Amino acid sequence: MDTHALIEKADQVITATYTRFPIVLVQGEGCTLRDERGRTYTDFVAGIAVCNLGHAHPGIARAIADQAQRLVHVSNLYYTRPQIALAEWLVEHSFADRVFFCNSGAEANEAAIKLARKYFKDRGAPERFRIITMEGSFHGRTMATLSATGQAKIHKGFEPLVDSFDIVPFNDLEAARNAITPETCAIMLEPIQGEGGVRCPAPGYLEGLRELCDREGILLVFDEVQTGMGRTGKLFAYEHFAMTPDIMTLAKALANGLPMGAMLAKEAVAASFTPGSHASTFGGTPLVATAALRVVKALVEEGVLQNCERVGQYFKDRLLDLKSKYACIQDVRGKGLLIGLALTCDGASIVKACMDEGFLINCTQEHILRFIPPLIVREAQVDALIVCLDSIFEKIA
Repeated sequence: MDTHALIEKADQVITATYTRFPIVLVQGEGCTLRDERGRTYTDFVAGIAVCNLGHAHPGIARAIADQAQRLVHVSNLYYTRPQIALAEWLVEHSFADRVFFCNSGAEANEAAIKLARKYFKDRGAPERFRIITMEGSFHGRTMATLSATGQAKIHKGFEPLVDSFDIVPFNDLEAARNAITPETCAIMLEPIQGEGGVRCPAPGYLEGLRELCDREGILLVFDEVQTGMGRTGKLFAYEHFAMTPDIMTLAKALANGLPMGAMLAKEAVAASFTPGSHASTFGGTPLVATAALRVVKALVEEGVLQNCERVGQYFKDRLLDLKSKYACIQDVRGKGLLIGLALTCDGASIVKACMDEGFLINCTQEHILRFIPPLIVREAQVDALIVCLDSIFEKIA
């Protein structure tokens, strides 16, 4: 089948839950993707912040191939070496004491929601079950996590929502304080909002939430599904701030494209998950845990975090140069290689124009260009994209 026939067949047999671009991708290497026609693209999407080590990383490929020949899956009724090693690594490199493995960010956030509730039930306070979340947030597509999400477009068509969440403005400490009631068990948020438009916390905001939770005796949950695993230049975004959460969720880049999610928690909180209280059939299988262990080690041993920090700052500086030239650019924001370019115009046409020139970029909230490339991206690749964007903005101006 040619590209047209493949797309036509896909539209006949796959649910229409995505607005897809008319290309069929077949191969990748590093920051480069190739489509079925043989055309190449420089990837500034990385599977939506998933392929942090790029495509077809040879070390990950070898690890997967080796493990696939030995053991792919057994039930979590048994122990496996890869899962133990990965959990140990995550505990040693984070604030947490315990790890629960699952398959996605939504599942990790479901686990966090359940754990926060059970923590208070175990302490004789079953009335404390409500969770404060933020406007503009995104926590997943399950009924609980979409209800926690602070975006009306995600809720549309799925009402009535799960009535356990109180949504307040992001970056408004007073609003969070006023939303706390005797029924509140936790505050849950992304330290930097990704889907919400790459919105960063104001100075002191996250620290203020930590103090508020401590004072009120409630839990602080960080959704680091997008910001974790090096995306901001540190392993976890919370490391940029003078505080730690009680629970943290990870997914996306944890296994560089294989389905893997994790919920991490401090011992006192994690103790409420006991045998039978939660489970995942495929959580932390030997195959995926092996890949994830190779990923996390590469992040710290191959200079990936340093590259993210350096190239991320370079990228922001180049975008600021564009901002100084074009009135349609309102703001450049983000941290590491989670970067947003806020526009006064619609971003969809710019995404399409970039794709036509061989660059894959992303638009969120209709007017925020979001750049989330593999963390191995180089300055020369950034320069090439900037030239492309400069030409597009010049035509718009």
